[in-house]
Formats: sequence, C-alpha cells, structure tokens
Amino acid sequence: MAEPTLRDGTAGETPSTGPGTSAGLPGGAARGVPCGLRDGTADGPLDRALDGLRAYRMISAMWIRSTMAYRASFAMTTLGNLAATGLDFVAILLMFSQVDVLGGYRLAEVAFLYGAASTAFGLADLAIGSMDRLGRRVRDGTLDTLLVRPAPVLAQVAADRFALRRLGRVTQGLLILGYALFALDLAWTPLKVLMIPLMLVSGAGIFMAVFVAGAAFQFLAQDASEVQNAFTYGGNTLLQYPPTVFAKDLVRGATFLVPIAFVNWLPGLYVLGRPYPLALPTWAAFTPPLVAVACCALAGLAWRAGLRSYRSTGS
Repeated sequence: MAEPTLRDGTAGETPSTGPGTSAGLPGGAARGVPCGLRDGTADGPLDRALDGLRAYRMISAMWIRSTMAYRASFAMTTLGNLAATGLDFVAILLMFSQVDVLGGYRLAEVAFLYGAASTAFGLADLAIGSMDRLGRRVRDGTLDTLLVRPAPVLAQVAADRFALRRLGRVTQGLLILGYALFALDLAWTPLKVLMIPLMLVSGAGIFMAVFVAGAAFQFLAQDASEVQNAFTYGGNTLLQYPPTVFAKDLVRGATFLVPIAFVNWLPGLYVLGRPYPLALPTWAAFTPPLVAVACCALAGLAWRAGLRSYRSTGS
C-alpha cells in the first residue's frame, strides 16, 4: 500500500529531522509548543479546538481513502478484528458452561457489562487508538515532523494511521450488548433507557482521556506503550467482569485513582438494579459525564505539560 502524502508533501512517517533541525523550528515548535493557525495569527482556545478538529478530520479522511482503496483487504481485516475480539467473550461463555453465576452475576448481566465496556473502549480506540505510538515517534525523531506542520500536534497524533478496521471491535461490543438487553428481564424506566447511550458516550470519553494521559507520559518515559496499554486494554478487560470478582483495593483504584469504574460499573449496576461497589450513593450512577469531562481536562493539561517538556532530536 502506498504511503499517503500530507498536504505539505511529506509522507506520514517520513522524518524531517537532521542536523540543526531544532534551530529551524518555527516559533515555539522547538520547545514542543504547537504552531498557530495557518495564517500565523494568534489563536484562542476555541480557535485551537476547531483547528484541531479540522486537522483530525482531514488526516483521518486521508487514511480512510487509503484504506478503502483495497476494500477486500479492509473487509477481511475488519472481520478478523471482530473475530479476535470476540474470543474474549468466548472465554466468558466457557466459564458459564461450568458455573451458573460469576461473582453473583448471571450470564446476561455479565454480557451487559462486557458489551458496554467493549463498545465504549472500541469507540475510543477507533478515534485515538494511535496515541500509543507516540513513544516510537519520540524515540526515532519523527515527532519533529508533526511540530513543523500548522496543525495541533494532538490532532495529528490521534489521527495518524487512522484504522477503520477497528470498527470490528465496536461491532462486536454492540452485538453482545444487544444480546444482553434482549436476554435481561428488567423493569425499564426512562432513566434506565437514557443511561445506555449516556454510559457509552461517557465511557468513550473516559477511555480517550486515559489514552491521552498515557501518551503524555511517554514524553518522559519514551518507551512506555505497555504501561499505557495496561490502563487502556487492561482497563477494558477489567470492566468486562463484575466488580464482585475483584479485591476491594483494586475496585477502589478503578473508582478513585483511574476512574474507569464510571465507564460501565456504576451506570451499569444502576440499570441492573445491583448494589454499587464500595457502598457509593445512588446519584454516583449519573456522574459519568462529569467524570469524563474532568478526566479529559486533566489529560489535556498532562498533554500540554508533556509537549512543552519535549526537546527535538536536533536540540
């Protein structure tokens, strides 16, 4: 597959560094500060956000066009992704072939938690799953290529090699969630119905914040993709099971330290009518949107701090 070319004529992975590169970086780019707008004028927070969304849309569209040039390959890799992620649920089915309940939860209830967590994580992975490759860019110097482009670095890193095949994970999660909703015998109320989309959107936001915070940490560690994966992919696996099967210290960490419990445990247990972990109040089930906003804000601050600490390969 030919390497897509960005508007400035450089390939997506081609480094533009060399002797004295940092001296030629415009403005604050040598210190790891994103460049301004395309016309060189100063920009405010809203302008930067809109500029980032435009850059993200253009870069991801470029990779989608590249992917769809080989549609048979795209279909096979998407189906392969769906099948590979589906093996996780096969393991749960094997467990329930030997037991009737797991941690006090029936198969349909575990499937509900599994489907919600997998769908939320799949949306985040589809949108910004490429963030875990930042450490490689820092090590080989190709991050400097992004610094000299007139677009926010976060948008460029998030959209880099946008993988549409990750729709397989989202599809698998939605299928399991649909099965669970069909199999569950619940007394549905308007609040419980509203909680389903709220849980998926808020959960995706929380996972996105974890992706960005993990990428910010790679500015310091430079080779910490597995540490990041422990909180992203590992967190997704953790949430696929009910909290009653884990030690209370682990549940506390997932609730108050890295608040991934707000992805599906708290809102999901409200829908199921189950007691919350750690005896949390009832209203905690309605806080995932606030938690997602707070996590994204903190992740944004961590990203800016990490980017400012970066020194290009030529400095």
